[in-house]
Order: sequence, then structure tokens, then C-alpha cells
Amino acid sequence: MTNHSKPDKNLMNTVDELDHAAVTSQQAQQMEQKKLDIRKESLSDDKTTYKKNEQNSYK
Repeated sequence: MTNHSKPDKNLMNTVDELDHAAVTSQQAQQMEQKKLDIRKESLSDDKTTYKKNEQNSYK
């Protein structure tokens, strides 16, 4: 009797990820910095819900 079940999707994704080259610590730091820069830019943007008068009201 043959088993025609599909392979586990989680295992297939893990195998696919292992095929890619690992990033260096410098590349990881640059990706994290880019993410933080985008977040900081969106927080200071007037079109977002975060307004300038909400920064520090306890002076």
C-alpha cells in the first residue's frame, strides 16, 4: 500500500529557508535600522494619528 500524503508545509518552508544564504550581522543591523527609520518617519508624519501636540504634554 502506498502513502500519497502531502509533505508537511512547515517542514517545506524550513527547507526553503535553509536554502538561502544567511545574512551577516552587518546586514541584519542595516535591515533593523531601516525598519526603525521607517517607523520614526511615520511617527513624525503629520498624516498619521500621532500628532506633534501629543509628544510631551507634561512640561
